[in-house]
Amino acid sequence: MATATRPAPAATTTPPRSVVTRAAAVVAGLAVAVVLVVAPLVSSPYINFQLASIMVFAVALLGLNVIMGYTGQVSLGQSAFLGLGAYITAYGVLNDWPIALSLLLSAVVPAAVGMLVALAAARLRGLALAMITLALPIIGVPLARRFDGFTGGSQGQVVSWLRAPESLGLANDQWRYYVVAVIALIAFLLVRNLVRGRIGRSFAIVKENEAVALSMGVSPYRTKVLAFTIASALGGLSGFMYLAVVQYTSPETLVFATSINLVAAMVIGGSASIVGTALGALYYVLVPVLAGQVNSSRTALISGAVLLAVLFVLPAGLVSLPRRLARRRSARRGTRTAP
Repeated sequence: MATATRPAPAATTTPPRSVVTRAAAVVAGLAVAVVLVVAPLVSSPYINFQLASIMVFAVALLGLNVIMGYTGQVSLGQSAFLGLGAYITAYGVLNDWPIALSLLLSAVVPAAVGMLVALAAARLRGLALAMITLALPIIGVPLARRFDGFTGGSQGQVVSWLRAPESLGLANDQWRYYVVAVIALIAFLLVRNLVRGRIGRSFAIVKENEAVALSMGVSPYRTKVLAFTIASALGGLSGFMYLAVVQYTSPETLVFATSINLVAAMVIGGSASIVGTALGALYYVLVPVLAGQVNSSRTALISGAVLLAVLFVLPAGLVSLPRRLARRRSARRGTRTAP
């Protein structure tokens, strides 16, 4: 007797979750891009200054993330490279250098300094390495005050440059925002490709285990020197951007407190993450501003409280929030479907 055949079940039309996640990420990225392009056109100069500042410190944090997040080394001297890049740019502006030359040297000179420091210190680890990098801003501040022919001394350097071309019909604050935004975008794309390639894999291996790296033919020493050099170049580049936005630099740009705040922002955003770097820059710029509006005499206290609260709730940084929420939703669904 023939048995009746059952029709094959209809193929599901629900796309895989990974596809949905990628589509959502693309849509979110496009939305953010539109906002970043349009916002300066409808915002006040003050808002545009804050937006441009986020771009500046995003690049500084990007360099810090290369050395600390991706390579697992300690660096407390990023403010020194930011300040050096700003001083080189100011000197170039005051001496009528082409902007392209100032941009190039603001990255190349700090990169060379960072490489020299790394060649001497890359074999060190932990506290010893931290102390070496800590010395950079500590030494940099008195040097900036002493060499006043280059730095302007304690008064710093005031420059007025990067004015908007009349043909574009943009205000100066809008033009400066777009300039630093383009630089930040290029820097992020370059680092994103870097950490996803062979060099990024070398960073990850050295971070995980230097002995394993050696057994795989990866030199921890060379890898760390390269990471320090890249981080220093990005720090100097952020100095160029800083001068473009602020139009002023002084020895206070190099202070150690800036380096500590940058490290805190990197941890808050999420280390070893491109998105976390952007979130860290948002924290670095906006939290002190908002805290000052709440109580101007308690800005540091409020900022510190926010830092502790975020780290207690999200030890992996703000970038881990979507994953944590997704896990909670999955756990709730599992609880509902359980018999």
